[in-house]
Amino acid sequence: MTQTLEGPSWGPADGGAPRGLVVLLHGLGADGFDLIDLAPLWGRAVPGALFVAPHAPEACDLAPYGRQWFSVQDRTPARMLAGVRAAAGTLSAWLDAEQARLGLAPGQLALMGFSQGAMTALFCGLRRDPPPAAILGYAGRLLGAEALGAELAARPPVLLVHGEADEVVPAEASRAAEAALRALGVAVAASYRPGLGHALDDAGLSEGALFLQKHLGA
Repeated sequence: MTQTLEGPSWGPADGGAPRGLVVLLHGLGADGFDLIDLAPLWGRAVPGALFVAPHAPEACDLAPYGRQWFSVQDRTPARMLAGVRAAAGTLSAWLDAEQARLGLAPGQLALMGFSQGAMTALFCGLRRDPPPAAILGYAGRLLGAEALGAELAARPPVLLVHGEADEVVPAEASRAAEAALRALGVAVAASYRPGLGHALDDAGLSEGALFLQKHLGA
């Protein structure tokens, strides 16, 4: 049975039936309300898109508040891979149900994530068949890179944005992801923001809006 993910939604900006779906995946210890404010900004670029920011399925086990896509108490590669694989399975089943509910084709979906949400979006989106129209990863990393060559289902375009001064997930994580994806033939656009910590900035968000407009075009 598909696990129901709930969270805030916004749009479409043009008031019509959705012609696209943009799913915003929050970071560790946050929830869907952390990212839904991006919808009015990006909705100008894709006015036919419905934005949904689901709360991750698990309560955060590192704090008395917030949600998590998977636990990071044990950060060994095997445990992190198992965690993100389970989260991606839950997310992918929910995406199938949402697209069916809205009557949208696979190419009418874009995934965006910040931090742990970016890790989940990349892992899930690169293994979906059919793939999403685009994946946007902010301040994340590519988990399971060593297995991706065998598991890659398609090559949707990817945007990576990362602050050079990120103290939580170093920018090198996105540089490594960029190199790994390019080696597999994935079209990657990457932007590294000088002086930016573990956060979003206006320039990076503008790049995201243009990326959605180009590849989702809803």
